Amino acid sequence: MSEGFSAVDPEGVPKEQFDTCETSVRKLTERLGATELRLNQVIVEPGEVTTPHTHEGQEEVFVAMTDGQVGIEGEVHDVAEGEVVRVHPDTARNLLNHTDETHVWLAFGAPPVGSVEDFGSYVVEDGD
Repeated sequence: MSEGFSAVDPEGVPKEQFDTCETSVRKLTERLGATELRLNQVIVEPGEVTTPHTHEGQEEVFVAMTDGQVGIEGEVHDVAEGEVVRVHPDTARNLLNHTDETHVWLAFGAPPVGSVEDFGSYVVEDGD
């Protein structure tokens, strides 16, 4: 990998499980050598729901690699394959899947908060 360019096939990165839910994630940040953003591939199987959360100081962008669903402040939005969703750091968000098909997302966060092992200021909403 050169400092000016890197490429990775997400399929070659082992799946891990998020700490707060059953959803699988492929952590791509370190593999790409990214230093100014965090990047994950999130695989949301039918019936799965990621934990609603915010990221203090980190804006997120989600790219739907398949049709998918995103929860924004508790409201479910259908997102078509190829669409891009931007979420403000203070806005509660989560990925979910109320369909029979697997949803695949690329999730970009900037500036990077925490580390690949520890998501840092990941704030789980308490449901109030």
